[in-house]
Amino acid sequence: MPLTMAPSGQVHTVQRITGRDEIRRFLASLGFVEGGTVTVVSELAGNLIVNVKDTRVALSKGMASRILV
Repeated sequence: MPLTMAPSGQVHTVQRITGRDEIRRFLASLGFVEGGTVTVVSELAGNLIVNVKDTRVALSKGMASRILV
């Protein structure tokens, strides 16, 4: 399921990242890699704040939908 549908407060494992190479490289530079863990902290209008590698990152709805957990 896409990260946008993941419930808040639970730890999820990244299964796959979709999109063009530039998008996948950008997300990897933020710490979103296959097999890594991510936790949704909060959601506002589809945009997410997530914990990844002990860092909080804000993602737009479009970017978060490319991360499958």
